[in-house]
Amino acid sequence: MNGHARLADIAAQAGVSEATVSRVLNGKPGVSAATRQAVMTALDLMGYERPPRLRQRSNGLVGLVIPELDNPIFPAFAQAIEKALTQHGYTPVLCTQMPGGAPEDEFTEILVDRGVNGIVFVSGLHADTTARMDRYTRLTDRGLPIVLVDGYSDQIDAPFISPDDRLAARLAVQHLVDLGHERIGLALGPRRFVPVIRKIEGYRQAMAQLLGAIEVDDLIAHSLFSVEGGQAAAAQLLARGCTGIVCASDLMALGAIRACRERGLSVPGEVSVVGFDDSPLIAFTDPPLTTVRKPIGAMASAAVQTLLEEVNGAPARHVELVFQPELVVRGSTGSGPLVNR
Repeated sequence: MNGHARLADIAAQAGVSEATVSRVLNGKPGVSAATRQAVMTALDLMGYERPPRLRQRSNGLVGLVIPELDNPIFPAFAQAIEKALTQHGYTPVLCTQMPGGAPEDEFTEILVDRGVNGIVFVSGLHADTTARMDRYTRLTDRGLPIVLVDGYSDQIDAPFISPDDRLAARLAVQHLVDLGHERIGLALGPRRFVPVIRKIEGYRQAMAQLLGAIEVDDLIAHSLFSVEGGQAAAAQLLARGCTGIVCASDLMALGAIRACRERGLSVPGEVSVVGFDDSPLIAFTDPPLTTVRKPIGAMASAAVQTLLEEVNGAPARHVELVFQPELVVRGSTGSGPLVNR
């Protein structure tokens, strides 16, 4: 491909003239910062290497420790956080936890050895009420900036970024009650996790307020945060006569739909299912999933902003920033059983 064709492509992608592209690539003055950035972004998007003299020196490395990438919400989070870091001139180092792979502490050690400026932990051991928190206090004691996403502990002097899990459960229950459901079950992961504990609190409160249901223990099923886990939890709830099922993740909700179909029950004809996360592709399932959207864009920006404030010398603060989820109604929820009144 000749150079001219390439200039034309880059110019078209960046929405500027070829002459402007040429000026930027040759490091000539007279180009606004925004235009220069547009041309750089076009280069990156089209897979061209930046000319050596235009490569920006990174401000430093920032670690990102994230759970397995099987659940599409985690790559979505990683991408949002990496994008925000790159925009601030930092280089993200992604560490993915896999079952049977390196544990979180090992990643942390590697990142610290590499001299990272800070670390963002997403859904890590800080969300597990049975885990020891000294692994984090050791980092904060050394003055390493950290931010913890999706979990909470009052023992760690660091900022936490969370969705409002109680509200998420309430929104889902409210939606199913509005549709006429009364036997509403809750399918979640293990009870030792902070987001699970909070969702149960929101669920209990909503069931009591909206339906006067105080005894709801047999409507709560714990399993794993996976499709299979959702299927197992939903099987228990269906056996207990639930017509509406609120799930703690979209993957669990897909499992719940599978459990319904196994029993010859149609969704949403006979059973309504609500997910949580609004992970990528979930709008395209069959039926498209009604879910409570976790605001990952806002959470990722806040995580990076909070971390970089500390990297740039602001004192660490123990604070929890809580973000509002929203109900996204699609095709997996419908009207409840018609009761002869």
